[in-house]
Amino acid sequence: MGDKPLIMIGLPKGSLEESTIALFGKAGWRINKSSRSYKPSINDDELDGRFVRAQEISRYVEQGFFDCGLTGYDWILENDSDVVEVCDLIYSKATTLKSRWVLCVKEDSDIKDINGLQGKRIATELVNVTKKYLESKGVKAEVEFSWGATEVKVPDLVDAIADITETGSSLRANNLRIIDTMMYTNTKFIANKAAWENPEKRAKIESIALLLRAALDADGKVGLKMNLPKSSLARVISSLPALRKPTVSPLSDTAWVAIETIVDEKVVREIVPALKANGAEGIVEYPLNKIIP
Repeated sequence: MGDKPLIMIGLPKGSLEESTIALFGKAGWRINKSSRSYKPSINDDELDGRFVRAQEISRYVEQGFFDCGLTGYDWILENDSDVVEVCDLIYSKATTLKSRWVLCVKEDSDIKDINGLQGKRIATELVNVTKKYLESKGVKAEVEFSWGATEVKVPDLVDAIADITETGSSLRANNLRIIDTMMYTNTKFIANKAAWENPEKRAKIESIALLLRAALDADGKVGLKMNLPKSSLARVISSLPALRKPTVSPLSDTAWVAIETIVDEKVVREIVPALKANGAEGIVEYPLNKIIP
């Protein structure tokens, strides 16, 4: 490792664990862990880490136990953590959409909107944020911490819950109705302020951020290359929007050109037949790990 500093990184344990390992894998870091260990092995001598609950990571980053870490914007606010927000990393267990914290009641509840929560009891993991949101709306209610299985507590134990959702399917499955959205959240890559002021550590943290963003930018996209008669080039580019900025290279046969481009994977099935109809040959589709602008 020489004189380079060791970066300690906080990795989210739980629902984001496997998707985080996969993201780092695409970015170039192989993270191996055992089911019983919180300490992974990482194929980078400058990087060490621990798996802890996302709810705790921003506190540990602020306190300096971690130089950097990945956690939700919601938990940064909940912990009121004073950290550097290096970049947004919008990914989750199931989608690449932002999640949202919502106030919910039972489907048949008489409560129709947030004003109906006046004097009621609400269960949530996000206690501080929920209290502040209710106060901002002029609603006084009792907010209690929930250790989990929050959805099943309505209506027997509490009148409403504040919970996180990506698609709303889990809430619907539990016959819950959303009455208000408190906030949107996504994963953020954060850094300790002292580590950020250290030039060597900052350079390493910025490199990690660059490659993680590049891996996310490549998600859902593929590379496409082919040979094409030069006479068809203008027609192909004008008729296929996904090929607006291809790399075009000459071939030894001056009547042909080689084309290489990046497209959304979902449109390949529509593009390839059209390319063949325009005389394209040797069409190759290949996966992408990273796209670096």
